[in-house]
Parts: sequence; structure tokens; C-alpha cells
Amino acid sequence: MVIERTKDEVIIRIPAEDDVEGLQDFIDYLTYREATSKSKATQADVDALAKEAKSSWWADNKHRFNK
Repeated sequence: MVIERTKDEVIIRIPAEDDVEGLQDFIDYLTYREATSKSKATQADVDALAKEAKSSWWADNKHRFNK
């Protein structure tokens, strides 16, 4: 693995034969970090959004489980 820092970015070179699944997990984590880096949401905000999403999902899908 080679890590190179330029003025504007960090470049990571990884051999092609490395574990693709592990690399994808790492890339997903970096994508998450980038997406949330400027978020002003609190943990309470995130918890409320998750609760709302779960209840909405259940309302839309409970018929699939109550047969």
C-alpha cells in the first residue's frame, strides 16, 4: 500500500489482489465520514429520524408479516 499526500488530496494505492470486500467496507466508511463531516445533527436528531423511519417502514410493510 502506498499513501501519497498532495496539496489537495490523499491518494491511497492498494494492490489489485487485495480483498475487495474489505476495501468496499473501508470506502463505505470514508463515504459516510465525508457525508457527515459538516453535519450539525445531534445524536438526539439522529435517533428521532431513525425512530420516524422505522415506524413509517413498519406502517407501510406490516401487512407483509400479518398474514
